[in-house]
Amino acid sequence: MAQPRYAALFDALPDPVSILSETGIVLEVNRAGIRAYGRPREEIVGQPIELLNPDLPRNHLEPVWEKLSHGDTYVIEVTNMRGDGSRFPVEVHSAALELDGQRGIVAIARDLSSRWQAESRHRLLMESIDKGVLLFDRDMNVVSANPAAHRILGIGDEATLRLTGAPEEWTIVDEHGRALPVAQLPASLALATGRIIRSTTIGMYHRPRGRMIWISTTNVPVFSPGQSTPDFVFGLFSDITELKRDNALFDRAQSLAHIGGWEWDRSQSRLYLTGEARRILGQHHPMECMEDLMQCLGRDDELRLQQALQEAIEHRACFELEMQGHRSDGHAFWVRMIGEVEAGDLASTRIAGTLQDITDRKQAEETLRIQARTDPLTGIMNRDAVLGDLATRLANPTHAQVAVLYIDLDRFKTVNDVLGHNAGDELLVEAARRIAAAVGTEGLIARFGGDEFLVVCDARDRPQRPQQLAEAINGNFAPPFRFGKEEFSVTTSIGIARAPQDGTTPQQLIQSGDVAMYDCKRRTRNGWQLFSPELAQRQQDRLQIEGRLRRALDTNEFRLVYQPQVDLRHGRVVAAEALIRWQNEELGELRPDLFISHAESTGDIVRIGDWVLREACRQVRQWLDQGLGVVRVAINVSYRQFTGNDLARKVRAVLDEFGLPGTALELEFTERVLIEDAPATLQTFADLRAMGVMLTIDDFGEGYSALNYLRRLPIHGLKLSQLFVSGVPGNRSDVAVCEAVCGIARSLGLALVAEGVESEAQRQFLLELGVPVGQGFLFAPGLPADELARRLA
Repeated sequence: MAQPRYAALFDALPDPVSILSETGIVLEVNRAGIRAYGRPREEIVGQPIELLNPDLPRNHLEPVWEKLSHGDTYVIEVTNMRGDGSRFPVEVHSAALELDGQRGIVAIARDLSSRWQAESRHRLLMESIDKGVLLFDRDMNVVSANPAAHRILGIGDEATLRLTGAPEEWTIVDEHGRALPVAQLPASLALATGRIIRSTTIGMYHRPRGRMIWISTTNVPVFSPGQSTPDFVFGLFSDITELKRDNALFDRAQSLAHIGGWEWDRSQSRLYLTGEARRILGQHHPMECMEDLMQCLGRDDELRLQQALQEAIEHRACFELEMQGHRSDGHAFWVRMIGEVEAGDLASTRIAGTLQDITDRKQAEETLRIQARTDPLTGIMNRDAVLGDLATRLANPTHAQVAVLYIDLDRFKTVNDVLGHNAGDELLVEAARRIAAAVGTEGLIARFGGDEFLVVCDARDRPQRPQQLAEAINGNFAPPFRFGKEEFSVTTSIGIARAPQDGTTPQQLIQSGDVAMYDCKRRTRNGWQLFSPELAQRQQDRLQIEGRLRRALDTNEFRLVYQPQVDLRHGRVVAAEALIRWQNEELGELRPDLFISHAESTGDIVRIGDWVLREACRQVRQWLDQGLGVVRVAINVSYRQFTGNDLARKVRAVLDEFGLPGTALELEFTERVLIEDAPATLQTFADLRAMGVMLTIDDFGEGYSALNYLRRLPIHGLKLSQLFVSGVPGNRSDVAVCEAVCGIARSLGLALVAEGVESEAQRQFLLELGVPVGQGFLFAPGLPADELARRLA
């Protein structure tokens, strides 16, 4: 009996009701739904809900189930579609239910067409009437405004919404000219009392536009059903400014807005000023003619006013000027003066207008201008300010011989990373102080960004001034910086560029200084470097190489050659090192030392390194298929490939791709990897060693040579740098270094390979020293893969 009753009740409901599965499939729909959707039941049941709501997003059920899982009802307004393709708006209420132990949804859709039509008629009414209508909420925020309100208030949507919440924009007064606080506004009173506040006159002065209007407003509270306090209030108002213009109250309101009136009768040489205008000008003596007014202005503004008045007389033109002057007490003032010839005065004998005190605004603008030119951390000039000043100097031929010192703090990042950003900020403030103390009054200093500073100085009278200032700055950075108990040595690298030879625009001059600074940082640090055409060419070459380097992989411009590693005693090839070569159509063949450093600085080395790894393993696989056995190939790995945790994963994937054991691969890395000392780096070493991959430190002895890391890292061997091998056996210093490295390798049980063996004397020396393996031109240069294969065979 219950089921038929529920079915009858289901079909008797006047609104469309759908039963949905957990995934949004329609399981049932009532008769009202069949009528509303204009489809037979069999076309609806079993179909996804998107059939009825085609505009639903793909993941529309996620917010529904999130709401229903907390026991709440989900409500949304959507557009349903009938069988004939027409659409109608609905408000859908969804609730959870259980169907044979499975989650389901019951959705009731209420047709909103009638409500939308009513809202459209209401909106049309609001848009067509000539009275302004504002709707305020309980916080006195403007919820909506009709077009007439926009027109009367003379402002756009955004400003209207801030009508009562922006006292810096609006001054509102009552009919007697007294300022009204927000709580005393008619709309506020209607909300507070719940009663209609009928026709009330108020004045509204909009500061940004300097415009005063008067309105008559009636405010009606709006109650929600069953509520005793209003939720909203309608404000209906009319513009009565014209009616108030000749009223004495209007003058009072203008006084509050610091606006006075003036009229100049040219025929009688008489000037009339309202009381507020006289107060603004602040002169002790009576001002009865236009000359009296002009005398309190600056000379330039006096001439501008004379010209504006003449234009108004001759061409009946309106004018608006912002002018500066001084009151009798010596204080400066700023005024905005607006004037026009009175209507109907064909002889232009009377010119009248308003005088507004804008001193506060001008002072605020000056404060903002100073702030806009000042670095907030150090208090010196900022980037925009120094660029502007430099442009002004370069534009003046008598001051065009300026020099720029581009200053970068060495080791700033170390302090920032070790001690935190607060210490970094302290360092920048102290650095600015030391630079300012070195420069004194001989130049302008600015913070250009980050840890970079600029000094702009005149080089006309003393051509050596830029270098002398650079020396003084370097000297001021000699004492270490103290942070609590910590001491850090922070030095400066300085690039110097001069106008006009190094640049005729601020951008060119600063870029030249930047290039010189980077050359100084690359070579020595803690010094200075003059810009030169050679540096510019080097910079141009670098940019040219870097631009083509990014495309080299995609255009197959790289190839590998293989230099044999030879048993120094018997001459047998035991392994090979893969060396990259780059052949570019425009640049020709470039040595690795020309482009590898660029690739590391740009980050392209990671993609190039991935290619070298795969290409070397592919070649080993090919040699193996040719019956040459497994040939161990060494490849160079950049420190950048160790940042992150992808290197071991990539090596494993390439070895698996070509079916190679880990012993077929040797990775050579520089000592820079050692000082990173990150947990991820140590784990990468361990993972690679576990695969059987050999790990070797390349060019050992050239870099940091941190023996502590050799003890901790799971490496297999060292490569004795060509830098030292080239000097043996004749150079005692090189002999001593080679002996020391061999001793380290023996004591730690590490393999040793000598690079750059080019003579028989070097081979004999290395053999006697106990070095087993070497590579170099004595045996072979880098060989194509097929040539090495012949030697192996």
